[in-house]
Amino acid sequence: MTQIVLITGASGLLGSQVQSVFDIDGWKAIGTGLTRASPPEIVKLDILDATAIERVLDEVKPQVVIHCAANRFPDSCSANPSAAQALNVDSSAALASATISRGILLVYISTDYVFSGRKGEAPYHPASPTDPPNVYGQTKLDGEKAVLSVAESKTAKNKVVVLRVPVLYGSANDPKDSAVNVLMSQLWESQKIQPDQPKIKVDDWALRYPTNTSDVGRVCRDLATLYLDPANEERELPSVLQFSSEDRMTKWGIVNVFAEIMGLPLDGMEPFVPEEKPGDGVKRPYDCHLDTGALKDLGINVGTVNFQFWWRKEVGAFR
Repeated sequence: MTQIVLITGASGLLGSQVQSVFDIDGWKAIGTGLTRASPPEIVKLDILDATAIERVLDEVKPQVVIHCAANRFPDSCSANPSAAQALNVDSSAALASATISRGILLVYISTDYVFSGRKGEAPYHPASPTDPPNVYGQTKLDGEKAVLSVAESKTAKNKVVVLRVPVLYGSANDPKDSAVNVLMSQLWESQKIQPDQPKIKVDDWALRYPTNTSDVGRVCRDLATLYLDPANEERELPSVLQFSSEDRMTKWGIVNVFAEIMGLPLDGMEPFVPEEKPGDGVKRPYDCHLDTGALKDLGINVGTVNFQFWWRKEVGAFR
């Protein structure tokens, strides 16, 4: 019998690729979206509406839900904390309650921003002390706690798993959907800057580990297969896991890779080190490198596509 997966936020950067990976692997992959729904592949769902969540679950009848829908933009979360709380925490708790009551596996996508990212602390393990640096990280951590708390209260074994991931890149409808993709757009914009105009400043301080969305989709699929396997029903499987590439670079380093791939000069851009107290009030971590050992212990492939190779293929730049 064909297995069914429901992916929330399937019209977004990560959700679209997660849906594609499951679909290619033979699953019936149904996504949800709000403003960008396109039935039957992506059904309309207001994730803030608990009744609507239950209706979609009963209509689709999935074995697993991959919860990608979230406000994952730190600036937006800090500007409207209550909205971030509603989407990242409250709706996640409602989704967990609905999935668990129906015996559905829930994979909650979280972030490396649940950790402080202070110098000298990384790499972080799943059980490392959390200390989010901003509202975004705090609401995602609260979302983790909410879904795990629902599972514990209902004594639901192996029915909720948290998967933390770092900054993502991949195929996107809008480069602004990714903090990595948008740097390619900025590189092109910088070509228009005249010598007497201000240059585009690019962070050369925080260490990032850009991870491809298709690789995250593959890990989600492998986790679903593992956690749904009847042979593992009595095992105590981890409730918190982490996935990340090992490509370490600052945003300025990423821009340099893009410039080399595209054969473009960096005259209109310059590196900078952010102030200790940022002007926008949104504190960002220095290094939140995630340890992937727990996934390896489960036999999950943690390999990732080469960053430079993927981008060369994406833009058709082979030399």
